[in-house]
Amino acid sequence: MKYSRMFIQTLKEVPSDAVTPSHILMLRAGLVRKLASGIYEWLPLGIRVLNKVASIVRRIHDEAGCLEVLLPTLLPKSLWDETGRWNEYGAELMRMRDRQGREFCLAPTHEEAITDLARTYVRSYKDLPLIFYQVQTKFRDEIRPRFGVMRAREFIMKDAYSFDTDEKSALASYEKMFGIYKKIASALSINTVAVRAKTGLIGGSRSHEFMAVSEEGEEELVYCPVCGWGANQELAKSKLPPASDEKELPLKEVSTPGARTVGEVSAFLKLPPSKFIKTLLYRKPDGEIVCALVRGDDSVDVSKLASVLGMEGELPQLGDEGEIEKATGGPLGFSGPVGLKGIRIYADETLKNCRNMTSGANKKDYHLLNINHPRDFNAEFVNIRKVKEGDICVNCGAKLKVARGIEIGHTFYLGTKYSAKMKAVYTAADGKEKTIVMGCYGIGISRVVAAIISQHHDENGIVWPKEVAPFEIEIIPTTNSGDAMKKAEEIYEALSKKYEVLFDDRSVSAGVKFKDADLIGIPARVVIGPRGLKEGKCEIQRRAGGSEMLSLDKISDSLVQLTR
Repeated sequence: MKYSRMFIQTLKEVPSDAVTPSHILMLRAGLVRKLASGIYEWLPLGIRVLNKVASIVRRIHDEAGCLEVLLPTLLPKSLWDETGRWNEYGAELMRMRDRQGREFCLAPTHEEAITDLARTYVRSYKDLPLIFYQVQTKFRDEIRPRFGVMRAREFIMKDAYSFDTDEKSALASYEKMFGIYKKIASALSINTVAVRAKTGLIGGSRSHEFMAVSEEGEEELVYCPVCGWGANQELAKSKLPPASDEKELPLKEVSTPGARTVGEVSAFLKLPPSKFIKTLLYRKPDGEIVCALVRGDDSVDVSKLASVLGMEGELPQLGDEGEIEKATGGPLGFSGPVGLKGIRIYADETLKNCRNMTSGANKKDYHLLNINHPRDFNAEFVNIRKVKEGDICVNCGAKLKVARGIEIGHTFYLGTKYSAKMKAVYTAADGKEKTIVMGCYGIGISRVVAAIISQHHDENGIVWPKEVAPFEIEIIPTTNSGDAMKKAEEIYEALSKKYEVLFDDRSVSAGVKFKDADLIGIPARVVIGPRGLKEGKCEIQRRAGGSEMLSLDKISDSLVQLTR
């Protein structure tokens, strides 16, 4: 393909609403164009990458025996009423009426539709197991679309659904899909970590997120580099510290004038932060004030606390100064668990076996030493702390890693959540009617493109892995006429028979061509210049780094190693 015919619209300036590297580079390299908030047009260069990602995902599913279907995007309300999700799903569900007044939604996911398909055709245990998948556009009315295609209102997704006779078979299908997802991540050159996750609106009893490790990720994940255990921060745990062998000492009140924070009091009393109980007061949406306790060197994970409190879709908020003083009798900065009345106290599990701890005395400029449970306070012990880098793995005892990640895939073991409600049944070998057991599995195809860029870029632009690059080779003549351009045209015609080639035939400076080439990030370049031409040579440049001069008659042999 000649550059002049390809419709590549690169940008020199960073768009004002783009803040993450992947969003910036997708716009600057001309992969996508923003049409409205959370809605993007895929341009010719971007669609080539998108199609390659989808092709790899399809190939690996097909090789594993999965069956491709294509379900409607427009779904009737009646199906969603059967599972109760029409009302449960909330404002993200895009709803509409047709001219007869019948209600529909633009599908954010297809559990109801695929279950309806299965219940129509599956009759016997002989029809199972089945795994259907599709590559389909999805719609979710995000409250705050951001980060380009990473969190958009319209996006392309691969969703798959497994149907089995019983739990054992269904879990085998789950493990099969888990393996498929690992294979896809490897084929796409994405460094991923699989972590335990909440099931959310999809539901079920088991769930894993496949996270592309990236600083621009929205989620924090915790994983063990030794045994592979992992969870997102909301579900993460680490090994509890050993029980203290200290002897309990008498409670003692000490003056700490002006020292409010753990750091200030730690310095004043010459005690390590780990000997403190950090006491935080939170307000629930109904106005109730609850108390959360963690060690002084830890912090509360608000999502974990929300789960403990049974809050779905909302987070507790820190109390203001007035609420804290009313609840504790003391000012902000001097709160502690001793003497609190009428307030539910939730303490992190790490505090259960601690001895002789320090916290606020619920009194201005005073703290209490030698606080011990259950002598001095009562609490419900739960997992509410943020796991930190270097904490100990609960599975193997190695040190945990903490990173940010982009969710590119999600697997769910559904059980009979949908099939029971929608009466998707089969006749077993014993002649009895039984409910189909299900799983569902999603990969964000458009989000994967952003995740690849997030992991594969430098200060000059994208550095595409060869598997998904829009072209395999770019030919760049350094002059726009004469023998160099003529030779570049000849090489383009020859290489195009074997490779996907982009020929920069524009009448612009070599500097502009190289800048655009860096931005677009095609893996291999053939650079033709007058000086090299006189010696019968050209330069082969690798976008990931490195170059070499080669005889013109050896170009094809060298490029085999770079493109395969």
